[in-house]
Amino acid sequence: MRDHEEDNIEEIHSKILRAGRRTYFFDVRETKASDYYLTITESKKFTNEDGSYYYKKHKIYLYKEDFKNFSNFLQDSISFIFENRGHEVISERHQKNYVPNNIKSES
Repeated sequence: MRDHEEDNIEEIHSKILRAGRRTYFFDVRETKASDYYLTITESKKFTNEDGSYYYKKHKIYLYKEDFKNFSNFLQDSISFIFENRGHEVISERHQKNYVPNNIKSES
């Protein structure tokens, strides 16, 4: 599932988060200067009409000098979502046994 050009790059540390059709890979890799950086890859599985499947991938490369700001912006964005829409997953509304919770909305 990894990119072919990355086959020769040694992963120092890896974590995999499976989330339905999506899988997230958190991979620590080494730069040519022997420092570490993080790649975050979202891989999403799609099925063709003939039953075969393929993956679409999106990747972020994150370097140490950006960790603090990235982390702060990520946490700020997550907090904004929870404060304004709660923890309920809206897509669950489409399930048969959905029971609504209180969702905050600006008028």
